[in-house]
Amino acid sequence: MSDSHELAVRLIGELTRRRLTIAVAESLTGGLVVAELVSVPGASAVVRGAVVAYATELKTSLLGVDADLLAERSPIDPEVARQMAEGVRQRLGHDGAPADIGLATTGVAGPDTQDGHPVGEVWIGVAFGGAVTAHGLRLKGDRASIRSASVSESLARVLELLPE
Repeated sequence: MSDSHELAVRLIGELTRRRLTIAVAESLTGGLVVAELVSVPGASAVVRGAVVAYATELKTSLLGVDADLLAERSPIDPEVARQMAEGVRQRLGHDGAPADIGLATTGVAGPDTQDGHPVGEVWIGVAFGGAVTAHGLRLKGDRASIRSASVSESLARVLELLPE
């Protein structure tokens, strides 16, 4: 069992126990985060869905990320990650209420730098409990290993934010 799958099992268990929902916005991970979550039996009780906003303009049109922010800083930015997380939380809720948790990934998986940002620069956004945070990573490896590590790290960040 992979690290990311073990984290997904733990996270789905905790979300189910606490009756919390999660929505995911992905860029560099391209759907890998939500795929890991829904690989866990029972995930449908807590996973609201996901948006893969790979193209920059979709971050604005689908998730509500400020277009001026994207133009000024690029998609590889902590505030972009925060806005993606809050945007997906709001858009993939239920009955007019947002999802409890919004999780977002954005960054550079490689093989080339992007907008002056190095390969391995990743930002994870988490919206939960009235707070919206961004966690920066500097990952090493090839494209596949950076994307895989981004999945594990994003699931771990959500688990860390859940109160005991």
